Amino acid sequence: MRLTAGWQVPAEFVDEADTRELTDGYVVTGVEYDRDGTRRAYHVRPQRPTDLFSGAHESIRVPVEDMIHVFRPLGPGQVRGVSQLAPVLSTLSEYDQASDALLVGLKVAAMHAGFIVDANGTGGGVYDGHPTEGGITEVGLEPGAMYRLGLGEDVRFNTPDQAKDSAALLKTMRQQIAAGLGVPTHLLDGDLSDANYSSLRAGLLPFRAKVEQFVYHTLVPQFLDPTFRRFVTDEYLAGRLNITNLAPALTAEWLPPRHAQVDPQKDMAAAEAALRLGLTSRRQAVGQMGWNVAELDAENRSRPCP
Repeated sequence: MRLTAGWQVPAEFVDEADTRELTDGYVVTGVEYDRDGTRRAYHVRPQRPTDLFSGAHESIRVPVEDMIHVFRPLGPGQVRGVSQLAPVLSTLSEYDQASDALLVGLKVAAMHAGFIVDANGTGGGVYDGHPTEGGITEVGLEPGAMYRLGLGEDVRFNTPDQAKDSAALLKTMRQQIAAGLGVPTHLLDGDLSDANYSSLRAGLLPFRAKVEQFVYHTLVPQFLDPTFRRFVTDEYLAGRLNITNLAPALTAEWLPPRHAQVDPQKDMAAAEAALRLGLTSRRQAVGQMGWNVAELDAENRSRPCP
């Protein structure tokens, strides 16, 4: 297989077991460095390591300028990223087991069955026309079934214990998972029964701050800026850009979309106040809404006056 431009490489394709020293550098978990610690290449497998018939193929060396590596650095010297699910993997497994156990308990509790006990041994050892062995036929529990146990035959009913506070337990575990992922609980399970406007806003504000931090400190420098520079350079070399100096065209300002608000009227009032106080520009406000300010003004001028 040959690597092509625009191919998204999953993390497992970069050979994690490739750690060695080179004459002019070194390789750490599939990432090649100069002796001064500068990244210069990635060693990518042609097939996924878990493929059934992957075969023995040499890794493909991809220069660092042809590879975009997006990950959240958590400490100095970090080579590869860590999954966002890493802090909650054990809790997720326990949550799955707990929900399965509670479901099985509810199914057993729904199977209300009676047992006929023969205390004196005078009962016939026949149940439903079939001879029994050891006092009971080998059948599964069924709702409303009666099972003959022999010896005196006294009817007793099973009372399986149901897990108490099962819903509260699962809710607590979901809160732990949401805290480990760094997201509000209602974004994880969609439960808004205990939420109000103030609690939702208080929970969303720090989460949106974390999203903006990820956008500006990880997504923009690692993915958006390199992609934009590569695109502009290719267009310039192809002669499709009517510019004389390429350097100014390689910079871009990224304006992520404005977060949706529960009350749009208050959101527009806040934007108007920010414009009036000079805390933002009209171009930025329009860009956050997904529009180009020049196109918006041209469209407004073309509209007839009301």
